[in-house]
Amino acid sequence: MITPQQVEDMIKAELPDAQVEVQDLTGGGDHYQVTVVSSQFAGKGLVQQHQMVYGALKQAMSTEAIHALALKVRFVG
Repeated sequence: MITPQQVEDMIKAELPDAQVEVQDLTGGGDHYQVTVVSSQFAGKGLVQQHQMVYGALKQAMSTEAIHALALKVRFVG
């Protein structure tokens, strides 16, 4: 299990300027919806933006601490 705050912290470690909103979808600490807004998404396609967030959560995803992730990303400039 991983907390919403830990998810946010992991993302902000890779994308320090990010505005992050994390919602636990099931209450079990392993299914999340995450919205990330960052200027670091400038010039990147949607897939690349998602890869940046998945990269930040790589360890939690590989150990299945996060089992499911619904992701919304936006560029802010």
